[in-house]
Amino acid sequence: MRNIPQQIAARLPAAAELFAERGLNDTKIEDVAAATGIAKATLYYYFAGKEDILAFLLHDTLGEVADEVALAVRGHGSGADRLGGVISAQLRVMARHPDACRALIGELGRAGRMPAIAALISAAYHRPVEALLIEGAADGSLVAQLDARSTAVALFGAVTVSALTALVTDNGLDEVVVTRTIQSIALDGLRPR
Repeated sequence: MRNIPQQIAARLPAAAELFAERGLNDTKIEDVAAATGIAKATLYYYFAGKEDILAFLLHDTLGEVADEVALAVRGHGSGADRLGGVISAQLRVMARHPDACRALIGELGRAGRMPAIAALISAAYHRPVEALLIEGAADGSLVAQLDARSTAVALFGAVTVSALTALVTDNGLDEVVVTRTIQSIALDGLRPR
């Protein structure tokens, strides 16, 4: 994939809406061209096909997640406070890009075959959250984890699936409610104290 000019990138979210509504297999490149106002030849100049466009959209959204998560991780407060900020940051980005996220749920199998996306998730979320879990255990605000990496992966999954479920079944993501719910489970647990 070539570097995508901003004027083209800005019109690609319309493709995410098509992918979310129809699925990648039932969306033609002509449909993407019509929805985005980008000539079919131009799309093929920048992208190998629809899967490349989807990868770009997911990469773009994950880039925003990475930026927001990095801000939360570097923020002030205990490890637990900053972990709460990470959860909120991920949900905030997903709420800003509902169509790309809905397309993701429809194409999870395909997304899993995109090594660049998997690497970005690891760099954007898993590694920083793993480090934050270790910091939180050191400052006493979080319980030490046997495997901080697995905990970071599980947390990413919980946040992602909760958000995607809301986007698909509720037709919208109330990020405040979902944030509170996940923070309560992740930080307070389900067992009575």
